[in-house]
Amino acid sequence: MKAVFLDRVNIISEYDEFIRSPSFRMKVPSVIALKEYVQPRERPAFTRFNVFLRDKWTCQYCGNRYKTHELTFDHVIPKSRGGTTTWENICAACQDCNPLKGNYLPAECHMFPLRRPVQPTTKELQANGRLYPPNFLHESWGDFLYWDAELETV
Repeated sequence: MKAVFLDRVNIISEYDEFIRSPSFRMKVPSVIALKEYVQPRERPAFTRFNVFLRDKWTCQYCGNRYKTHELTFDHVIPKSRGGTTTWENICAACQDCNPLKGNYLPAECHMFPLRRPVQPTTKELQANGRLYPPNFLHESWGDFLYWDAELETV
């Protein structure tokens, strides 16, 4: 939204949902085009979505896959025990496993992440994103993704 207001992007497609303020209303952009090329960062931003993408929407304790709203962050080393909110200490956990682990260290509760949490590269996240079927993402993205898909013949 910031890029829209700063006129750094063109809106190509929109979701049906709106954002509102007392004096303003607009549809939420789903696809945007940058007006100037921005070199991708080698290391992606630390965001909730990117953590779930790194972990492939899989609880790192029970191994089950979940939808975004069914997952939470877990501090492998709890914050109260000196843990930090970083790539290397956060993993995806389901709503059943997270409270079971609670404020314990992994060795104390015998709950170890399936994969050691690490900071992924942008390329790793892109590779993970390609694992999901087109209907996993909003339909408006379809014309802009999956360039390696077989073309239809006429």
